[in-house]
Amino acid sequence: MGAGPGDPSHLTLLALHALQRANYVLYDALVDARILDIVNRGAIVRFVGKRGGKPSQRQQDINSSLIALARAGHRVVRLKGGDPFVFGRGAEEVAALSEAGIPYRVVPGITSGLAAASLAGIPATTRDTNHAIILATGHLAVDDWSLDHWAALARTGQPVIFYMAIANLPEITAAFERGGLSSDTPVAIVQSASTPAERVVETTLNGAVEAVKGAGIEPPAIVIIGKIVALRSSLRSLALADVR
Repeated sequence: MGAGPGDPSHLTLLALHALQRANYVLYDALVDARILDIVNRGAIVRFVGKRGGKPSQRQQDINSSLIALARAGHRVVRLKGGDPFVFGRGAEEVAALSEAGIPYRVVPGITSGLAAASLAGIPATTRDTNHAIILATGHLAVDDWSLDHWAALARTGQPVIFYMAIANLPEITAAFERGGLSSDTPVAIVQSASTPAERVVETTLNGAVEAVKGAGIEPPAIVIIGKIVALRSSLRSLALADVR
């Protein structure tokens, strides 16, 4: 089940209903603590999250726990930040449940990349700037994403929203420049979208790495690359949150 970008107000009604009926909740690292406060008071709530470079449970162990709890008759919610099927490994867990013959229901959540853009006042699409939007992972793996793949994304000419990109931001920005994107292409980094820790840094492709260092930006953060970022200043001028 997707918990959305952070703030409990972004939960779907179905997600809220599930949390209030669950008697077991297994949650990830990026789930806001305020969401856990609205879980059924009688439920057992257990952390099973993963964060890069830190000790964490193996995916197989999480899968096994879900199967065992379901077979024991519990109403289990597997709670993930954003949407479970967008860089959330939800498909792997669903596959394990299916193989074990366990019935399940997928509850979508607002994916963090699109939420971060909207909350920062950056439209994912406009008729004048782009006809597509690319969601990409910033993880670098030998058999998956590579510098060549990132350069290929740049050549599409479409905005890219990166998840989990802070650690590899130097490689990503360099690859995008090699892919033909101008060094002054607008970039926004949104940290902890929809939470009290939310911050937005606007910069350019060749200034992004230093901007992140200078602002002390840390994960979780979303990186948005493309012309859509330049629309933020005009669209935020009359945002409701700024009206007094």
